[in-house]
Amino acid sequence: MKKGRKQKTPKKERGISLQTILDSVTEGVFTVDRDWNITSFNLAAEKITGYPKNWAVGKKCFEVFHADICQTGCVLRKTIETNKNIMDLPITILNKNGKLIPISISTAALKDERGRIMGGVETFRDLSAIELLKKEISKQYTFEDIISKNHQIQKIFDILPDIAESDSTVLIQGESGTGKELLAKAIHNLSPRRGRPYVVVNCAALPETLLESELFGYVKGAFTDAKKDKPGRFALAEGGTIFLDEVGDIPFTLQAKLLRVLQEKEYEPLGAISPRKANVRIIGATNKDLLALMKEGRFREDLYYRLNVVKIELPPLSQRREDIPLLIEHFINHFNLKMGKKIQRVSQDVMDLLMRYDFPGNIRELENIIEHAFVLCRGAIIERDSLPKEFVQKAEKKRVASAEERLRENEIKIIRETLEKYFGHRGRTAKELGIDKSTLWRKMKKYGIH
Repeated sequence: MKKGRKQKTPKKERGISLQTILDSVTEGVFTVDRDWNITSFNLAAEKITGYPKNWAVGKKCFEVFHADICQTGCVLRKTIETNKNIMDLPITILNKNGKLIPISISTAALKDERGRIMGGVETFRDLSAIELLKKEISKQYTFEDIISKNHQIQKIFDILPDIAESDSTVLIQGESGTGKELLAKAIHNLSPRRGRPYVVVNCAALPETLLESELFGYVKGAFTDAKKDKPGRFALAEGGTIFLDEVGDIPFTLQAKLLRVLQEKEYEPLGAISPRKANVRIIGATNKDLLALMKEGRFREDLYYRLNVVKIELPPLSQRREDIPLLIEHFINHFNLKMGKKIQRVSQDVMDLLMRYDFPGNIRELENIIEHAFVLCRGAIIERDSLPKEFVQKAEKKRVASAEERLRENEIKIIRETLEKYFGHRGRTAKELGIDKSTLWRKMKKYGIH
């Protein structure tokens, strides 16, 4: 070999081709030029879409993917025009067999050696298995439209079909916004009456003068403006179920008439001279303590026991915090469909705020917070600045209070342990803690340490 002459590298050893590298990647990868013609297409892309590489290359990208955003907001176009990468955006494509495939895409601009944009690259991964797993997990925690992994709610799920199958009166007790109406609807949907009407009456929303006629109806001439007969809610629910929401707000004078329906299965419309039969199942719900109202003489004892045949108590959201992430995901899916958005999740910071909040308005309040965030959120992830300011302030106060409570508990624990170490000797305890004896005495008095 002559000195200074470079040795030739055998052809096989010159390096692995770009296509081989792309084909070894488990994610789908394709590139396009500035005219949206596909210039490369890897093996994973073939598997996910069902289209072979030799068919796809040269085609417009929208001819291959038929994505739900191709015509309305192509993210690859946005990346090429703005030179801004997009990461992990969930979309849906239509594969060769016409099947909808959920995927997650990331995009970047392709540049030449001078930095000029020559086209774009998109990577995508099939989310079908993940979505299937999510659905399977969701099924475990979903009953009708109720979502929960809380052990108390799971127990209710277990007995709900038996309750529904019977025709017994049900009383659902729980704070406002805990899902009492969802539970009542589930009972009706699972019952033999499911093919008949389901009628809702909010007893707290109607004044006493209107509530009676709403429930029982009236006949022509019952009062000045009664030009014709009007059926009440019991008549409209004939053969089905009537849900009396906030039943604790029914006026005392009207409670006797409701009791008659429960006992005799009949009622009299206003102005009628004979009773009407009522083939209706009654489900009542209240956020009040009916026993306390009964003791105060504001709720009839006999009516209480007629309503309270089967009692279901729904815990507040503050006692089922494990449900908060499930409910957040449910509301994100709901509002994505309703508002046509593609929001993926809440940030960890937002999740932390939601997890430590007490939710006095329960599930309804959580739904309102997520809806508010959807209105303001412009990205794929809900951040703190999209949340209602009032909620953020309350959650932050709760965080500070929790931190102060932990400090207080730790201080009490240290004082107690040190006192025990020195058999209650305050002088030695104060010396080890590095505080004055009078300061120790004040803290002991403050915390009730003896």
